[in-house]
Amino acid sequence: MPIYEYKCTKCHEQFEVMQKFSDDPLKKCEACGGKLKKLITNTSFVLKGSGWYVTDYPSADRKNASNKKKSPAAAKDEKPEKKADDKKEAVKT
Repeated sequence: MPIYEYKCTKCHEQFEVMQKFSDDPLKKCEACGGKLKKLITNTSFVLKGSGWYVTDYPSADRKNASNKKKSPAAAKDEKPEKKADDKKEAVKT
């Protein structure tokens, strides 16, 4: 069940209530009888551990692409491979 947070507009008391989705929102403060306002807050649902991110189980294509992006210096160090035909032509001239 989700936890909703309310704040009283009269006494400014703030509290949390566990309610079903189908339950009607609270309207009256139990402490002073003032009007309640439902607050929008961050969720308490957190995904922890492995398996929740795209980096945990990348496909081979994605892994290769991410490795190329990570090391631009390595790409500069690589020399283009010459074909066998290029070597023969270089020797002839």
